[in-house]
Amino acid sequence: MAKKYNFYAGPAILPQEVMKKAQEELLDFNGIGLSIMEISHRSKDFEGVINTAEAKIRSLLGVPENFTVMFLQGGASLQFGMIPMNLLKGKKADYVHTGEWAKKAIKEAKLFGTVNVAGSSEDKNFSYVPENLKLTPDAQYVHVTSNETIGGIQWMKFPDTGTVPLIIDMSSDIFSRRIDFKNIGLIYAGAQKNIGPAGVTLVIMRNDLVEACADNLTTMLSYKTHAKEKSLYNTPPCFAIYIIKLVMDWIEGKGGLAAIEKINEQKAQAIYGIIDHSSGYYKGTANVKDRSKMNVTFRLPSEELEEKFINEAKKAGFIGLKGHRSVGGCRASIYNAMGLDGVLALTQFMEKFARDNQ
Repeated sequence: MAKKYNFYAGPAILPQEVMKKAQEELLDFNGIGLSIMEISHRSKDFEGVINTAEAKIRSLLGVPENFTVMFLQGGASLQFGMIPMNLLKGKKADYVHTGEWAKKAIKEAKLFGTVNVAGSSEDKNFSYVPENLKLTPDAQYVHVTSNETIGGIQWMKFPDTGTVPLIIDMSSDIFSRRIDFKNIGLIYAGAQKNIGPAGVTLVIMRNDLVEACADNLTTMLSYKTHAKEKSLYNTPPCFAIYIIKLVMDWIEGKGGLAAIEKINEQKAQAIYGIIDHSSGYYKGTANVKDRSKMNVTFRLPSEELEEKFINEAKKAGFIGLKGHRSVGGCRASIYNAMGLDGVLALTQFMEKFARDNQ
């Protein structure tokens, strides 16, 4: 079978080494004669998997000791409501509106308190990250979406929120770069972009915020439950957590986040370089300084050419280049598992397509 390059925004590409390892162990995990998908989540074998996954997450991200790591379900979409349900308590929170995912988070938060939109890039179709935020001094927290997959914009530096906890939806760029936990109170991320398959959501939460969560919540929607039970209150998504563990092994083998970040810079520069030097044939949709290193969004001179580009790219082995249905255009998602070889192959295709379709 001819090689395929997976540029889907999510569920997204996984490292080939990870999938091969999972394939090898699928019927016999760790020599126990059973699959990881059929052993008890309270067994010593699975305990080793989830504990190792947490330890590697802490090591790679530099998670401080006063944070709890949780493996939850429901995706980032459940976190949109779970965060204000636990932390807002009818008070105020600041949200920065940078696109569709921030919009969904804002909608849910309004059910539990007052939302101050501290900044928005809606005026220019979410093509930039807003500056000069109007933060509320007594807010319960400040919420940002670190990378918007639809608009192709990314926070290069998170806002300084002082003593107010910063909450970040990092679903599409977690483990793509190093981060500073200075003002961070909580990070959450659906796994299906950079760290594993759909079905598990990573939450990293400062312990004082866990303790401050509202009481009298339904059991499964309380962070206190999952923190206390170490993500094992009920049956967790065992296979997805196992894959996260393998992805963490893979990142370690690549040299950690410093090395991953360097490769991601090279990949992004390669595609943006083609866009910037195409004499306007390819037009990036995001403000240059805010351009995402995970999701490169661009347009061609016409929708007809965009359709032709996507179809010919698919025939050439480049899959998933169609832009989100809400905005159209083209999008190349270049998450960690997309190698530089795949990106360079795409840039060669882009150059040839532009020459042949002027």
